[in-house]
Amino acid sequence: MSAPVPSARHRLLRWYNQEQRDLPWRQTQDPYAIWIAETMLQQTQVKTVLPYYRRFLRAFATLAALDRAPRQAVLALWSGLGYYRRAENLKRAARIMMRKHAGEIPRDFAALRTLPGVGPYTAAALMSIAFQEPYLTLDGNARRVLARLFDVRKEKELREIGGALISRSRPGDFNQALMELGSTVCLSRDPRCQACPVDQFCAARRSGRYDWRGPSSTRRRVKEVDWPMALIQRGGKVLLRRRPPDGLLGGLWEVPGGERKRGESLHASLTRHLEGLGRLAPPLSYIGEVRHSITYRRIRAPIFLCSGSGKRRLPDSIWRWVSFSALKSYPLSSLSRKAIELVRKP
Repeated sequence: MSAPVPSARHRLLRWYNQEQRDLPWRQTQDPYAIWIAETMLQQTQVKTVLPYYRRFLRAFATLAALDRAPRQAVLALWSGLGYYRRAENLKRAARIMMRKHAGEIPRDFAALRTLPGVGPYTAAALMSIAFQEPYLTLDGNARRVLARLFDVRKEKELREIGGALISRSRPGDFNQALMELGSTVCLSRDPRCQACPVDQFCAARRSGRYDWRGPSSTRRRVKEVDWPMALIQRGGKVLLRRRPPDGLLGGLWEVPGGERKRGESLHASLTRHLEGLGRLAPPLSYIGEVRHSITYRRIRAPIFLCSGSGKRRLPDSIWRWVSFSALKSYPLSSLSRKAIELVRKP
C-alpha cells in the first residue's frame, strides 16, 4: 500500500464529518429506515430517491406497518421510482421478518442475505451503517476512489485494501465517506483533486493517470420501441388496464397500449392491444407523444384520445375506470403517468 492507512482513514473521516451531504437516512440509526434507503438507492440517484424516501416512511413508518400495508398501496408510493421488483421484495421481506425475526431487521449478515432483494452489498451496508460492524461496501464510487488511491484494479485487491482501511470504530461512516468522496470529489471525469482530503497519498495524482473502468459487464443493446397508447375517457374517468403479475412492470396499472410489431401501423398495433374492448374504443384521435426509457428499451409512445362509449362490463381485476383525482392511489407506470399528464395539460 502506498498510502499510510491510519492517516488516510483519519483524514477521510474528518472530511466526511465536515463535508457530508445532509441526507435524511444519515440522521437515523433505525435499521428499518436505513434498509428502505439502501433499497431505494439501488441503481437510482440520490436526488430521485429523496422525495420517495420521505413519503414512504411517512406512510409506512415501521416494519409492521409495511407488512400490514396493501400491496397496491406500497406500489402506488413507489410509482415513478422504477425497478418495481424492489418494492415487491420489501413487502416479502417485511413479512418474513415479522414472522421469523420477531419483527426486527436481523443483525446477522447471513440472515440478511436470505431476505428477498438483499444482496451482498445491501447486507454489508446494513451491517456497517445500522449495526456498526466492519463490513466493507463497494459501489462504483468507492471502487474508483480505492483504485486511484492505491493504483489497483482487481476486485480481490480492492477488497483487501478496503478491508484493511475500514474504520473498526466507525465502519458505517467510513463506507459512506468513501462513497461520498467518489460521488462529489473523485469524479469519473474531471476529478476535483484540490478538494480531496487524501490527495497527498493518491497514486493516480502522482502518476497523472486517472482513467478508471469498473468491472466489465455485458450491456444489452438499446432497443428503440414504438408503444402506441389509448387514453379512453368516459364521465370524467380514464380506463386503466392492469399488467400481468409476471414480467416487465408486473401488477402495475397502465394506460392501455403496447409495443408495435415490425411492419405494423400504429393504428393496427393499437387495435390489436385493445382487442376485446369493442365499442368502448371507437376511432381515436392523435394528441401527441411522450418518451420514456425502461431498462434497455427507449420508448416513443404516440398517444391517442377517445371518449369511451358502450356499456360493456369489463372484468374489474384487469380493467378499471378511474377518476383523475383517484389516480394517485394507483400504482401507475411512469409511461402512463406521462401520457395522462399530456392530456391534462391546459
